[in-house]
Amino acid sequence: MLGESSIQPEWLSEEVKTGTTIIAIGYEGGVVLGSDSRVSAGASVVNRVMNKLSPLHDKIYCALSGSAADAQTIAEIVNYQLDVHSIEVGEDPLVRSAATLVKNISYKYKEELSAHLIVAGWDRRAGGQVYVTLDGLLSMQPFAVGGSGSSYIYGFVDAEYRKGMTKKESQEFVVNALTLAMGRDGSSGGVAYLVTIDQEGAVERCIPGNELPTFFDQ
Repeated sequence: MLGESSIQPEWLSEEVKTGTTIIAIGYEGGVVLGSDSRVSAGASVVNRVMNKLSPLHDKIYCALSGSAADAQTIAEIVNYQLDVHSIEVGEDPLVRSAATLVKNISYKYKEELSAHLIVAGWDRRAGGQVYVTLDGLLSMQPFAVGGSGSSYIYGFVDAEYRKGMTKKESQEFVVNALTLAMGRDGSSGGVAYLVTIDQEGAVERCIPGNELPTFFDQ
């Protein structure tokens, strides 16, 4: 008869997922990416402060959702390939090149991997750009949301987004969207991570939960 100590908790056999909220928006001169920080396995939270904004190059980042292991693996592979590419050509890679690499891997291994990455950044040719990559899809968009929390904020982002927003307005847009999603989605929570990217480089920021904006129902 097996003792109680040999019985593993349910979360140890669950796939670890970044059931999450990710968002990216382009503005005149750059992009802003944001994510929550909660990682779950089934009904259990296994990491409260994971940074889901992963650098692919100096001025290109991706936001991760889906299986944590799958998403991080894709990001690491693309990061390596972009480093090699930039050395070969002698200049920084294009954002579209990074997004295409992510798209190719996602499509090639769509039966084995469970991950959705939003790629965004700045390059010398097209400035700030946001790309959605999913199962072979590659689409450039003014803004993009993903993860389990995105279904709670589509109405908000559709109503609040407008062309020509400034850097500060874009940052507020991302923070407000994340806050609303984290308040409604049980798989999103923790702190909010932001990355702002322009021709000068990338600036990362972490906003603790007690410093996020408060809405009427809170």
